[in-house]
Amino acid sequence: MRAVVFHNPKDVRVETIDDPRIEEARDAILRVTSTAICGSDLHIYNGMFPQPRNMVLGHEFMGIVEEVGPGVKNLKKGDRVVVPFPISCGTCRFCNMQLPTHCENSNPENYGPEGELLKGKGAALFGYTDLYGGYNGGQAEYVRVPYADYGPRKVPDNFTDEQVLFLTDIFPTGWAAVDWANLQGGETVAVWGCGPVGIMAMKSAWLQGAKRVIGIDIQDYRLRMAEKSANVETINARNVDAVEVIRDMTGGYGADVCIDAVGMEADRTAMEKAMNVVQMEKGSMKVLERCFDSVRRAGTVSVVGVYGSPYNNFPLHQWFDKGIKLMGGQAWVHRYIDNLISLVQDGKVVLDDIITHNVPLSEASRMYDIFNKKEDNCVKVVLKP
Repeated sequence: MRAVVFHNPKDVRVETIDDPRIEEARDAILRVTSTAICGSDLHIYNGMFPQPRNMVLGHEFMGIVEEVGPGVKNLKKGDRVVVPFPISCGTCRFCNMQLPTHCENSNPENYGPEGELLKGKGAALFGYTDLYGGYNGGQAEYVRVPYADYGPRKVPDNFTDEQVLFLTDIFPTGWAAVDWANLQGGETVAVWGCGPVGIMAMKSAWLQGAKRVIGIDIQDYRLRMAEKSANVETINARNVDAVEVIRDMTGGYGADVCIDAVGMEADRTAMEKAMNVVQMEKGSMKVLERCFDSVRRAGTVSVVGVYGSPYNNFPLHQWFDKGIKLMGGQAWVHRYIDNLISLVQDGKVVLDDIITHNVPLSEASRMYDIFNKKEDNCVKVVLKP
């Protein structure tokens, strides 16, 4: 089969590799019909997460069931499914708590309580380095899906792939960012980062009762997409002090909720990059700092942008003085996905309006480069095997 294979940072190639096969009783083999490049794939592409061997990338994918193991009773050949990006068993302590990203069984080589960069990771993720299980991802013609009796969800045939593909990751991730803030209705939500996850957080904020939603970014084309797709007010943080603008917009208080949908790959100066090397840090936490600055006292900061290392000068004093509620992590997709499928079915949310590039899988290398360099107004890439 053809697949997108990571070799080294900035080096991904579409190559022919062996087809996947059933390895465990609860496996399924999926013929991938659509897959996407996620912003967190760029963390591997840019070397922010180490990956010493070649592997197939991709954790946003859907397709048609081709084969199931003897332990899978709820799926059959021909079923059309979307697949949550975490790989979770459905039976362990954390899965029973509806915390699938902390599954004890899917990442046996690296699982543990520490949660540090090189040890003690959580549940496995499709196509996301050996640290997260080493499973080949779905940017391919076929993919092996472990625990297929728990993760995949059937989707209606009357929807196109593009209408439901983002149920795999970015919509549940945006939903989680807002859900963790426990909106009561009428809040102002400021979302830092107008990429795919940020825009999905904006859509989710409206659905969960926000009165005002603000998007912040430094790229005009992403701000325009947020305005068009999520109907939000926007701030270009390259041109103005976004923290002061948010305070001005909220009577001097700050937003009730700030969402960090950027993570460690925020735009950095040459000096900041040099300091990262000296301090052995991956990327920057400047967006998290801006969230702490722009949230009101006793407000909530939700973090769904990925961070992969410790950082010096974490603003612990500010968190304490302002009484900020802080929550973050990988989204609990299995907990949310059935409700989110219903929202799509009922026409309460549109997901495919952020797609800017829909191309054959063979163009994946070129699209990784374009997406990473923020060229061609690229917001979201869908690949067709």
